Amino acid sequence: MPEYLSPGVYVEEIEIGAKPIEGVSTSTAAFIGLTEKGDEYNNKPTLVTSWGQFVKKFGRYADNAPYIAPAVQGFFQNGGKRCFIVKVPEGSDENETISNIIGTDGGAGNRTGIQSLIEIDDVNIISTPGITDENVQKALITHCENMKDRFCILDPPENANLSEVQTHKDKVVSTKGYAALYYPWIKVNVEKGEEVDVIIGGETVKETKVSFEQKFMPPSGYIAGIYARTDTERGVHKAPANEMVRGALELKIPITKGEQDILNPKGINCIRSFSGRGILVWGARTTASDPLWKYINVRRLFLFLEESIDEGTQWVVFEPNDKNLWGRVTQTISNFLTTVWKDGALAGATPDEAFFVKCDETTMTQDDINNGRLICEIGVAPVRPAEFVIFRIAQLTASANQ
Repeated sequence: MPEYLSPGVYVEEIEIGAKPIEGVSTSTAAFIGLTEKGDEYNNKPTLVTSWGQFVKKFGRYADNAPYIAPAVQGFFQNGGKRCFIVKVPEGSDENETISNIIGTDGGAGNRTGIQSLIEIDDVNIISTPGITDENVQKALITHCENMKDRFCILDPPENANLSEVQTHKDKVVSTKGYAALYYPWIKVNVEKGEEVDVIIGGETVKETKVSFEQKFMPPSGYIAGIYARTDTERGVHKAPANEMVRGALELKIPITKGEQDILNPKGINCIRSFSGRGILVWGARTTASDPLWKYINVRRLFLFLEESIDEGTQWVVFEPNDKNLWGRVTQTISNFLTTVWKDGALAGATPDEAFFVKCDETTMTQDDINNGRLICEIGVAPVRPAEFVIFRIAQLTASANQ
């Protein structure tokens, strides 16, 4: 309590009611794997915000590091703005390289590979482009499920047929929907650099000659860019599908509707070519075994809500755990969810239909209060994508109008 030692008028500022919650970013990606150069960055998540910045630090396409550079190029080409690169050292053989990508958790400052991203709170989307080893992809999924604030995009084996991609998907199931698998690989223009001798002013100097070559590449980097583009243009609640894959020239394996009828129910998102419309992402499912988490946008919306509420209510810690605090917490979260509902992310004609927030004697016991626990229950109704659009058309006869 303030002290009043002499007569007078005292003006004081106090806080009552809600504090605003600001929505967190949802579109910062991370790519893990081999790069052409940049050994000084080994196992250090390094932020890049443009293709030019990536080239300067990590180089372009290389035969011994074929996937990261095209993935990052596709990420920025499709709308991405920020990504972290985790360069891992190349092993003496494929098994050692895979082990380096999975990485180890040696504690703060000593984490490697995928585990190094534990220290980066800003990451929302992660991928190991072109690395389709089952153990690597399982490590990605485990990382996302443990962190609970990010989502992983998985690539299929390059030459997998319809049967093989289904077998692969069954090995990389994320029960609660923290992963999505896209099929097939796509042909793109890969940017390559070659050092050549150039004579300038009578002196021979090295310059990089840039060329392009068409190659089939894993789709994950391009898909991550589409996630970022959709988040920016529509919001994280919009399924990142029915979107053009910018830079895609051809599909490794063209997918028909009949073939997608087999793959889609199994949680394999197809990339398809449509006459007059281009190459589009034509699926929005996770690899989840739990039907509640079947759709990518539902899982990513919950990640957004959970992290935003977590970060926006840190002020509550150590406040007096009484009815005044419960009311402020309820109002704070309700105001945030009302904004989310107005943005179209929640179903329901009114806020009451879209969500509820409870923080009172019904959510905690006296024992909870005595032990310093404030428990708030929140329920939301996420919008789900119109995956199957059905028009039922009937023919009216003349007599039907009489």
